[in-house]
Order: sequence, then structure tokens, then C-alpha cells
Amino acid sequence: MGFARTCSVALVGVEGVPVEVQADLEPGVAHFTLVGLPDKSLVESRDRVRAAVVNSGAEWPQKKLTVGLSPASVPKGGSGFDLSVACAVLAAAERIDPRTIAGLMMFGELGLDGRVRPLRGVLPAVLAAADAGYRHVVVPEQAAAEASLVPDVTVLGVRSLRQLIALLCDESVPEEDEEIAAARPDPLGPAPAGPGLGAALAADDHPVDLAEVAGQTVARTALEIAAAGRHHLFLKGPPGAGKTMLAERLPGLLPPLTAQEALEVTAVHSVAGTLPPGRPLVERPPYCAPHHSATMAALVGGGSGLPRPGAVSLAHHGVMFLDEAAECSGRVLDAMRQPLESGHVVVARAGGMMRMPARFVLVMAANPCPCGRHGVRGADCECRPSTVRRYRARLSGPLMDRVDLRVTVEPLARSELNASGTGESTATVAARVLAARERAAARYAGTPWTTNQEVPGHALRTRWPVALGALDRAEDDMERGLLTARGLDRVLRVAWTVADLAGRDRPTHVDVDRALEMRTGIRRGVAVPEPAR
Repeated sequence: MGFARTCSVALVGVEGVPVEVQADLEPGVAHFTLVGLPDKSLVESRDRVRAAVVNSGAEWPQKKLTVGLSPASVPKGGSGFDLSVACAVLAAAERIDPRTIAGLMMFGELGLDGRVRPLRGVLPAVLAAADAGYRHVVVPEQAAAEASLVPDVTVLGVRSLRQLIALLCDESVPEEDEEIAAARPDPLGPAPAGPGLGAALAADDHPVDLAEVAGQTVARTALEIAAAGRHHLFLKGPPGAGKTMLAERLPGLLPPLTAQEALEVTAVHSVAGTLPPGRPLVERPPYCAPHHSATMAALVGGGSGLPRPGAVSLAHHGVMFLDEAAECSGRVLDAMRQPLESGHVVVARAGGMMRMPARFVLVMAANPCPCGRHGVRGADCECRPSTVRRYRARLSGPLMDRVDLRVTVEPLARSELNASGTGESTATVAARVLAARERAAARYAGTPWTTNQEVPGHALRTRWPVALGALDRAEDDMERGLLTARGLDRVLRVAWTVADLAGRDRPTHVDVDRALEMRTGIRRGVAVPEPAR
């Protein structure tokens, strides 16, 4: 009788759960039993592992074999257990010393020829192993750079099971055939049902600059405020006014991700299978722009069995842009209320309940009416008033109440389009945004918050009071029903961001009036400011 154990990881959403892989050999009719709540893809690993072991030159034990995955109560799926199951079986058969694999975490899929193939979720798997105390991990060679992002963990990247057996047995490591060694990295497979966002990550190969935007002073200022405070933004205007152009330039205004944020974002994209080749770490805020026909599973996460990350999670610490927002399903839009308020999304499915990160800056763009010409000077709108009302009502009041900035993007005049001068560049505005972020972070030092959008209204009112009388007009609007209690808190947060951009220690009535104007669209006797120079 032989027994051996090693470790692997089960991915539950975007988090990993360490799983002990145990193999037990007993005399009896040759049979392979896999227990521990495996799904269909994991049950199929029996055939993959047997073929991989035989084709790697090792002998498959002709005994009664039982492989257990503990804890048995955690659902397990995917092909990431192949490598650990194969090594546990070989250790139980005494081909490998069981002591050499007891402290290892292994994560990788095996081909029938014994090649170790890459797969999604390597980073969260290694993070979970490190949190559980494992300091040595074995992963596919193509994913070694991704796994090495986790500190204090020794990563061993292998090309084949044959190489791993030689390393564990202190034998000479065989050279792989030229065909295998020079093979292209295995595709990670399609993204889970829903996201399908090949452009989810901000691409540095094709940078866009804010200086390319002609005119639109008010919208550019709103963009800067949104970046500085992580405020949500709604752009309304006719087709061709520049709404999409503005939204695409918002990620460039955001500061680079911190080390912790980069790991969080990379973990989500690793599970989703959207990490670009050769770039194991996401260092810039992601930009996600799902089509307006996206389903609820695509937007908030879902799929069969255990949920997978949706667009709101792929945009974590970045920007999610919903173009033609009024054309989106009302149920899909309202499903974003939770992540907009809490910074995470909880998805319940038959396979379990998952909590996934979803702290992003939402930018929505919509036309004023179905034809797009309502309220445009010199344009002839053919929509009936009732049609316009129904069209605008597709964006529900509870959803819009969570949007801090609402800006009308006016059509460009010919003089603005043909102006020889250009506006400020992305680098110039990003420097002001970074300074405002640093000012806010210093103010909130010692608290769980770093940006104005995250701070609860009660804390802002009690711990960081504004100038005397600055909120009088906003409170009057609340009494008249123009603002909800949540709306008042959001106006206060935007006022703090305006003050941070201007270099003031606390908001004045001018800052609050500017925040009110950008939320309600009602002129408050002050012009929307040009950004501080």
C-alpha cells in the first residue's frame, strides 16, 4: 500500500482555495477513482493523467487507485489539478519520494504527451498558496513570469511531466524535442461566457491624447474631476460630439496602479484569460467597453456553475465605458447599482455564491433622443415628446443617483474644430490628477479610503467639515427635492475633489456650487472652472 499527498488550488471566482491532493494505492483490481466534488472536466483528468504518465516514460500502477481532493465540500473544476494528481500517484507508487512533493503547490494541465500546458488563474492560485504558507510552486513554463509576481515564493516552471519527474528525483533533466521546445505558447482558450473583451486592458501601443479633443471645455474639466476623485460620469449629447473620444482618454489620466492594485487587476484578468502575451503584470488602469447588447452575465459575471468575472470586474481599478447606455437592457443597467456603491459584486448561481472586486470609474454616454437631434440648435428632431421621455427613462433614477457628474456634450462649432491651438495634453492633466490624488491620500492617511469617492458622507461631514455656509445651497436643493441624501453626499465628495485640484485645504461655497452644477446642470452663478494651471 502506498500513500502520498501534495497541494493544488481550486479557483472560486477570482480567489483560490488550497486543496490537498491525496493518492492512495491498495491491492485489488486496477481502477482509478477520483473523489472530492469534481466537475466533468476534472473527472476527465483521469484519462489525461494516465496517458501523460505513460508517455513520459513512467509506469502506471496497476492497483486500486483512489485520489481524494480535500476539502471535499469545495466545488472543484478545470484542468489545473492534472500536474498535482500525476505527481501524487507517482509518489504513492514510489517512483517519486513522497517527501519531495509534500510541501509543493502544483498548478498545470497535462497534455496526453506529458507536456504541461498553461491555463487561466495562475496568479490567484499562487497567491492562495502563499497565503496558506506554501513557498514552492510548480507551474507551466509559460506562466512562470506571472507566478513570480508573488513575493517570497520560489517558482519552478516546467515544460513537461518528464522534466518535473527528473527534477524531483534529482536526475539529469531531459531536453525536450525541438518541436515541443519551440512550440508557441498554448492558447488560454476562450474567455468565460460573457466578457469577450479583447481590448479590456489599456493598450500602450496606441496611446491617445487629450490634446486631440477639440473644444469641449466643460467635458474636459468633468473628465479631470472624474479621474482625480474616481467619480462616475454621464455624457449626454448628439452623435459625433465627441463622447466616445473623451471616454477613451480617461484611462490615460488615471495614476498608474499601485503594487497591490496591479496584483488585484492581474488576478482578475488571469482568471478571465485576458492577459496579453508577454505582459504578466497589468500596470495601467484597464479600460473596458462592452457592447450595449451585453447580457447581465457578461456585465456583472456569471456562466454555468460557478460564476466567472464580468465586465465590471475586468474594469476593476480602471474605467468601464457604456456607449449608447440608453440602448442597454434596463435590468442589466440596474444590476450595476451594487458595484457602483460598494466596489464589489456578489453573484449567486447554482454552483455557489461569489464575491468579486468591481471598483471602477463608470462613464456612460447617451444621445438625447432616439434620433440624436433633440435640443440641438438648427437640427430637426422628429421624435415625439413621449418617445423622448421613454428613451430617457431607460436610465433609471436609482442608477443616475449614483452618477456624480452629468455633462452635456455640445456639438462643435466650425471655429472650434478648425482652431490652430490644441488643448492640454494627457500628461499635463494627469500630473494635476496625481497631485490631487496625493493630497486626498494624505488627508485620509490611517483610514481605509484613498480617494474622495470612497469616503462615506457621514465621515466627510463630521471628520472633514467644509467651510462655514458652503453647503447652504446644496441643502436647500435637498429640501426642494432636487437632491436625495445620497446625492448630497456625492456633491460633497465632488466638492472635495474640486478643492483638491485647486489646492485648497477644504471646499468653499464656490467648490460646492461647481459640484452642484455638474450634477444638476443648473447654473449656480459660477462658471465651470478651467483646471488650475
